[in-house]
Amino acid sequence: MDFASFDNIISFAADKEKEAVEFYDGLAKQAPNTGAKELLQGFAREEEKHYKMLKEFEINKPKLDEYKFKWITDIKRSDYLVDAPYDKGMGYPDLLRLAMKREEASLKLYNELLEKAEKQDIKKLFKMLCQEEAGHKQKLETMYDDYMAKQGD
Repeated sequence: MDFASFDNIISFAADKEKEAVEFYDGLAKQAPNTGAKELLQGFAREEEKHYKMLKEFEINKPKLDEYKFKWITDIKRSDYLVDAPYDKGMGYPDLLRLAMKREEASLKLYNELLEKAEKQDIKKLFKMLCQEEAGHKQKLETMYDDYMAKQGD
């Protein structure tokens, strides 16, 4: 990953967040129950906030100072799954696996950007995004485990 400037990095990350909004909105339309639909729509809104945070980084710097960091336990369920492409009409567990892998990739990206960042405010931005994506990953992995347990797995 080689970016010519900070603006390029922010633009790239913002594009990824916008893509995530569209992804979760699409998944929500296919969710098998109201609870899953609401959770996925919630993820879409959170990704939308990330997009706005990135696009308006200079304006949002003070908000970063208010952000409360906490440790998110990594269940690592997605670490043992293979990547699979999206297929219209795929089943609920496949949608969850796909979403978990996407969050895993987002977390990896933001960790890499965090390591490369030189300014403290930029480091804080990527650390915040790491925590947010780790939280999404954990929620999805928990949903997947709960669903699979109901199926007798």
